[in-house]
Amino acid sequence: MKPITSTPSRGLIFVLITLFLDIMGSTLLMPIVPYIIREYNSDALTVGLLSALYAAAAFLAAPLLGKFSDRFGRRPVLLISVLGSAFGYFLFGIGGALWVLFLSRLIDGFTGGNISTTMAYIADVTPPKERARNFAFGGVAFGLGFFIGPVISGSLSAISLSAPAFAAGGMSLAAFLFGLFFLPESLPPQKRSHAPFRLAEMNPFSVMLEMGRLPNLARLFTGIFILYLALNGLFSYIAVYTMQRFSVGPSQNASLFMVVGIVQMVGQGLFVYRLTPRLGEKKVSLIGLTLQALAYPLFVVVPSFALVLPLAAFSALGNALSRPTLDAMIANSVASHEQGRAAGVSTGLYSLTSVLGPLLFGLVYDSVSPAAVFIIAGLLICAAGLVVSRLRIPVMSNS
Repeated sequence: MKPITSTPSRGLIFVLITLFLDIMGSTLLMPIVPYIIREYNSDALTVGLLSALYAAAAFLAAPLLGKFSDRFGRRPVLLISVLGSAFGYFLFGIGGALWVLFLSRLIDGFTGGNISTTMAYIADVTPPKERARNFAFGGVAFGLGFFIGPVISGSLSAISLSAPAFAAGGMSLAAFLFGLFFLPESLPPQKRSHAPFRLAEMNPFSVMLEMGRLPNLARLFTGIFILYLALNGLFSYIAVYTMQRFSVGPSQNASLFMVVGIVQMVGQGLFVYRLTPRLGEKKVSLIGLTLQALAYPLFVVVPSFALVLPLAAFSALGNALSRPTLDAMIANSVASHEQGRAAGVSTGLYSLTSVLGPLLFGLVYDSVSPAAVFIIAGLLICAAGLVVSRLRIPVMSNS
């Protein structure tokens, strides 16, 4: 099918709707994964291993998908990614054995480059000074999907633990069909990379080192790596922690993710939009990192699940402030023909820490204590804030 062309505003609307449908599908699984895994294995580390396998596959695929999107356009990469996710979710719903669950996440991981390509897409259609705002709109779509997905998951889990997985597959399939007919291409041929493929570009570490040589990106990627390590390690075990400490069920854990989604949606749609023009991306990101560093250690002292919810909201607001502004600083540090690779490195770091975080935090959770997971996360986010505080990000033109 010939790529659709459109104005930047229309393209942005289309990709945000596609992102919303895709995120809503992925969040359907979050509240029920610990309960499905419990049928095969009782260790918290097994939940982390499932996340780690997905992340390892995404990490290996990220640089290649980023290069493809720079060379062939964002649209085909987005469509392939979302279709792969649909297949993975359907396979997860079929289940029947632990290896089937792992295979489903492996398939989804290899094709799951839609977030980085979406970031590159938004950067394509947005002037540098407006990127933080439009990344925040992406965060609104993310937060709305993050809110609606767990709500649906909580209801469907009462029917069957597999039902949310099939619903997630349906959401991703809907996103694919929507994008197939309505998603326009954002990167015109004259702005695409025409450099020949090199074997080194298949190696995610080589791409990270190469992009890290650009001004300020080494520090920026270092800060993001530390932040993602904390968040991916922590979020892999929040549902396990609340299940074990407060004896909550899937519907209650769904409400936790629902609160996170609402606050992220409102925070990115309202506060980032208003604060960034006044304070700049760097200061807003530091405010967000500070909120998270303060909130997560407090999870260990609350006496009831009801008090976990306001802490989750507090930390979600911090995440809402830091994520789009950090993404904007990355996008503003490279030219248009490098947006895919830069976003690919950011996604690769997220995927790498999605491997390391669940493994490391799982060992801490099982061998030390669940409380140590939250304290270590707070300390790591403090360290990320120190690195980001030393950044000086130049503003690049959209060429």
